[in-house]
Amino acid sequence: MFTFHTPPAIVAGIGATREIAGHVRPILGDRILLVTDKGLRRLGLVDPILRNLAMNGIAVAIFDDVAPDPPEENALVGVQIAKRHRATGVLALGGGSPMDVAKIIALISRSNEPLSAIYGVNAAKGPRMPLVAVPTTAGTGSEATPIAILTTGTAEKKGVVSPLLLPDMAILDAELTLGLPKAITAATGIDAMVHAIEAYSSGSANNNPISRTLAREALRLLGANIREAATNGGNREARAAMLLGSLLAGQAFANSPVAAVHALAYPIGGHFHVPHGLSNALVLPHVLRFNMPEAGGLYAEIAGDAFPDLAGLPAEKRGEAFVLALEALAQALEVPRRLRDVGIPQEALPVLVRDAMKQTRLLINNPRPLTENDAATIYAAAW
Repeated sequence: MFTFHTPPAIVAGIGATREIAGHVRPILGDRILLVTDKGLRRLGLVDPILRNLAMNGIAVAIFDDVAPDPPEENALVGVQIAKRHRATGVLALGGGSPMDVAKIIALISRSNEPLSAIYGVNAAKGPRMPLVAVPTTAGTGSEATPIAILTTGTAEKKGVVSPLLLPDMAILDAELTLGLPKAITAATGIDAMVHAIEAYSSGSANNNPISRTLAREALRLLGANIREAATNGGNREARAAMLLGSLLAGQAFANSPVAAVHALAYPIGGHFHVPHGLSNALVLPHVLRFNMPEAGGLYAEIAGDAFPDLAGLPAEKRGEAFVLALEALAQALEVPRRLRDVGIPQEALPVLVRDAMKQTRLLINNPRPLTENDAATIYAAAW
């Protein structure tokens, strides 16, 4: 037995946001809170959307103070703006941070639940306001997941996990990703690949055939297009394939949850503000090697999806070849490969270990049980 949750509507197409009002008005109504960040506003990505909404008589309030690794305060401020605007729906535009914050705003603006009461799995009671998510990076897959991550206190990340957080619609428009720099394209693309890999090999009891099928198709799309998207960012078809691959990976891990790669990545972002996709990339090969005794056969099954040239290798060699290919991909895309390369001192490793072991929601899904000593060994290898 398994369950599978996904957004009820997905709109995908190059230029899909040019007439965004027609897509979102039936869901969000005529008073929308737009959640985004200042970087996207500076790039001009928000302006055409605002114009289309205004032309169609939709009143929009903007909350653009979302920060990377967003703190709880971001969501709480957004809730107040939504209430003052008498918003009838929330539109998220951005990467994982704006989408995650928008999910929390949509939930507690309507339910009035204390933020502290909704952390964890299925703690939220709802209801929530209508919600549409428009990703501007091909990485987090947050437009297709029931998960929102916030930074609590100074560094710890906590998740709200509930089907209530699944957007009512996801809109994929590759034109919104054309301006992404190579480094962000590469790191977010590897992040999406991590989602697919961990979903396929998840130890969760809800690991299911739908998630596994989506994960494999995600790896085919991502593996075939990540180099082109990173090095030729104007290729709309490659960008569209990356967005779709990211969404499919999001659907996969939304139901067959991620594990130790994410658990070890979260403290890196929380303490050192390393972008989430890059944090995942830094620990990915080392976690996969740790998992090889239990999950090597699973990695062998998906190796040829991401890297077709590995398909002809004997099964017993494909798992390790998969890890090597992922390392080679990161190197080719000039993604930093060591913790020291992003300014993390060796003396910080015990703090990372301590905080990673708090991520029990994720560690329980790892195909191989991971102890504190194991985490320390993995971080040391990544350093």
